[in-house]
Amino acid sequence: MDEARERYHIQTYGCQMNEHDSEVLAGILEQEGLVEAEDITEAGVVLVNTCCVRESAEQRILGELGRLKLLKYKNPDVVMGVCGCMVMNDDSLQEIRRRASHVDFVIGTNQLHRLPEFLQRARKERQLLVERDRVHDVLPTDLPRRRASGVRAWVPIIYGCDNYCAYCIVPYVRGPERSRPPEGVVDDVRKLAADGVREITLLGQNVNSYGHDLQRDMNFADLLEVVDGIPGIRWIRYTTSHPRDYSHELVERIAELDSVCEHFHLPVQSGSDRILQQMNRGYTRAQYLDLINHIRAVHPHSAITTDVIVGFPGETEEDFCATYSLFERVRFDNAFSFLYSPRSGTRAAQLPGQVSREVRGERLDRLNQLQHGISLECNRPLEGEELTVLVDGPSERDASVMRGRTRTNKLVLLPEAGDWENQFVRARIERAEPYQLIGHVTGGDEN
Repeated sequence: MDEARERYHIQTYGCQMNEHDSEVLAGILEQEGLVEAEDITEAGVVLVNTCCVRESAEQRILGELGRLKLLKYKNPDVVMGVCGCMVMNDDSLQEIRRRASHVDFVIGTNQLHRLPEFLQRARKERQLLVERDRVHDVLPTDLPRRRASGVRAWVPIIYGCDNYCAYCIVPYVRGPERSRPPEGVVDDVRKLAADGVREITLLGQNVNSYGHDLQRDMNFADLLEVVDGIPGIRWIRYTTSHPRDYSHELVERIAELDSVCEHFHLPVQSGSDRILQQMNRGYTRAQYLDLINHIRAVHPHSAITTDVIVGFPGETEEDFCATYSLFERVRFDNAFSFLYSPRSGTRAAQLPGQVSREVRGERLDRLNQLQHGISLECNRPLEGEELTVLVDGPSERDASVMRGRTRTNKLVLLPEAGDWENQFVRARIERAEPYQLIGHVTGGDEN
């Protein structure tokens, strides 16, 4: 094997589950003797781990695959593979076949463990290999992983999704919900703690439905309690939550768990009952607000964030104003706002009343402007406060600035912070901005 082939490069698109899958892919490749390339041009194996939640993301991926054709032209021995959700969608797979003939193999979300086999076959057979078995068994949990961080780690607890929101392709490409047995989750977390991991994020398309398919009395709150008792883990996060399944009991149980962070990410998607029903979200505006009120009563110092889709088919100005007024009322710490994008294979793509791009854009601008001011108001009281921050490492924009997160998941920039990477520190906040805090390190915090 030549030197180039001993190096690999992985490009990842999409959600945290995809990031976890890329860690698994990297772990498998390193177990096979490959090392990560500093530059893609040095790689003998290039993997693109894909997302198909939005058409726009898929077009970016197809564009990147087009650019990679030149790399294949310059070095025909480079093995190129496409992984992840996009290859599980029939239309997307056809686009890969049509526009990326230089790709050697595609493997689906259930076939990551077969990566070594496909590398070997691709080098011999020199034709497109496709494996995307739709038998949705739980991904083997004994696969190696190469973690991006030494103190943070992802831990999947449930795979797939049963919600079938009208706009979402995920249930079709990730399959139905399958909860991991709690023993496997606990074993993973214990091993991570022994390796020095201090923060874990429990992963699932809908973590709140964890345990409903297990042959035992175990729900998400029970799992959090078990994981909270594992020595060495200081912070526990989880994503993603569905408001329909987020119970008052869970809100109250979290208050009793020292390690579970007070950050509640609850995608509302719309403030209009009519649109929520069209989306098949399974809750009303009043039910969502009741949940928010309960969180605020039990966790008064928590941060609450959300996702929202603007311009869903049939959304009127009145519907949008219901979303706008919900934002005014809840006052989210942050919101991830998206223009509705039709996704082939989903029910929403066939609905009448598709909203024009111009109207969608104007509404999104109005909502973002409102949220910008609210986020700043939420952050300003933190000026002068001293907070615990887990430092990620240097900022991508400026290597002299370290970046990290608070317990409530606030982004903190720390200019001239020195070598505090992967450590807990105390940081005094000097300036609040809408989507980040600026501060300085006052010392370590290893309590």
